[in-house]
Amino acid sequence: RAKEMLKMFKEKCEKDVKWLTCSGEMGEKELKEVGFQNIEIIYHPEYPTTSEDTKEACRRLLGKVDIIVFCGGDGTARDIATVTDKKIPILGIPSGVKMHSGVFGVNPAATAKSLCEFLEGNLDVGEVEILDLDEELYRKGEWKIRLFDTVLGLIEPTYIQSGKATFESVSDEEMKEQIAEHIIEMMEKDDSLFILGSGSTLYKIGEKLGIEKTLLGIDAVHEMKLVGKDLDEKGILDLLDEYRKAKIILSPIGAQGFILGRGNLQISPEVVRRVGIDNIIVVATPSKLSATPILRVDTGDKNLDREFAEKGYMIVVTGYRIMKAVKIQSEER
Repeated sequence: RAKEMLKMFKEKCEKDVKWLTCSGEMGEKELKEVGFQNIEIIYHPEYPTTSEDTKEACRRLLGKVDIIVFCGGDGTARDIATVTDKKIPILGIPSGVKMHSGVFGVNPAATAKSLCEFLEGNLDVGEVEILDLDEELYRKGEWKIRLFDTVLGLIEPTYIQSGKATFESVSDEEMKEQIAEHIIEMMEKDDSLFILGSGSTLYKIGEKLGIEKTLLGIDAVHEMKLVGKDLDEKGILDLLDEYRKAKIILSPIGAQGFILGRGNLQISPEVVRRVGIDNIIVVATPSKLSATPILRVDTGDKNLDREFAEKGYMIVVTGYRIMKAVKIQSEER
């Protein structure tokens, strides 16, 4: 898959690119086989390589490159995230077993196009999610995906209409600000308990509210005040016993557009049924929706998943008083 992406990149991109890579099969071999000449070896791993080699290579790349391109799955993305934090964008060539994270191109061709567009200054950088299999639950026989971190990734440019025939480019961060303003305006007129999901868009809402929202956890707000932080399922259910009305605010997680079942397992089928599907609000920037045009659910409850699929569409808040109907489907459809 790496060679396939590199070949397509070589055909598409006219820029003179210098590649910093690792010796042997950790990058050098593939680059040379495709015909790249401008290569610098920054790390010589011992074979067979381990995750520590991936991390060490990334440490050596920091501050020296514009973007880190890797080949692998969610596990590799997670290893890289522990080193890069939000210092540099990363782009994954999909080739692992698990690829739910938002850093991956759809396929090698799309990855090559994204890399080329980025180097030519046509793609923005924004926060994307890293998801991975919960190893502890996996050892107990459960296949559960959780939100691990957020990193910098490539974001398709977002355009909003401003006037009759002109279009203005708007950054992902600006759209998160707009979404937060819309949600806060709604909260001011509603005495419901608001359960806030995970991810950077929800974090921005917390920031604008002036509360300590957890990035990766589930929190609750009532009358603009934090009433529950980093909640588990029981904590959410206890709050639902206390408050008469509730709404859940979610954002698509990862590359496949899941609003439930990836990274927010605390919002269980029981929680969803107690709140009601019609009281779920979805928020997403336009660039996020361009990468994940279909919303998905995988709650673990087939009947509940079917109820979502039968709705057909969910209304998604994409900016200040801007909403869009987006198709939703369950994993079984």
